[in-house]
Amino acid sequence: LPAKMAAAVPVRVCNQEIVRFDLEIKAAVQDIRDCPGPLSALTELNAAVKEKFRHLRGRIQELEQMAKEQDKESEKQALLREVENHKKQMLSNQAAWRKANLACKIAIDNSEKDQLLQGRESFRQRKTTKESLAESASNITESLMSISRMMSQQVQQSEEAVQTLANSSRTILEANEEFKSMSGTIQLGRKLITKYNRRELTDKLLIFLALALFLATVLYILKKRLFPFL
Repeated sequence: LPAKMAAAVPVRVCNQEIVRFDLEIKAAVQDIRDCPGPLSALTELNAAVKEKFRHLRGRIQELEQMAKEQDKESEKQALLREVENHKKQMLSNQAAWRKANLACKIAIDNSEKDQLLQGRESFRQRKTTKESLAESASNITESLMSISRMMSQQVQQSEEAVQTLANSSRTILEANEEFKSMSGTIQLGRKLITKYNRRELTDKLLIFLALALFLATVLYILKKRLFPFL
């Protein structure tokens, strides 16, 4: 009985390790299925799964060898059935592993496509923004040029207004000089008119005196001839 129990210990230990590797492989397959990427992370997970499959395959082979070494046919067949079940489970895990890899790669490809599309959209938006900024800069430049032209026109008009004011001022000064000259001429004319009026008055007085003298002479002559006795 102790020899039989001693022989069963390696079998039990081997079965436990097979179960442990099976569970670890299932967990690793789930990690692969949930892997967000990148491909380098997926490669690391696959390397770990391959190592676990290697250990599992070795333990199954050990169990199969133990089964072949059993003395009793019933125990041998029972262990071989366990080995067959473990092999089927390993094949199931391998199939799940392949499906998980396929699903993960598709997800990573879709993610990369989305990132690429987002990058293109971002590039398009940046391009649109740059075009909008360029158009705004062009509009601002055009506005500044228009303002500059308006200011130039205003400056030119101001210069013309200043020139007009200068001409008007010069004209006013010339008119003022002419008015001063005319004022002198008017004063001289007034003096001449006053002098002429005085001379005219003197001439009238002289004429009146000459006429009075003439009349007096005529009257005297008439008196002598008509009234000599007076």
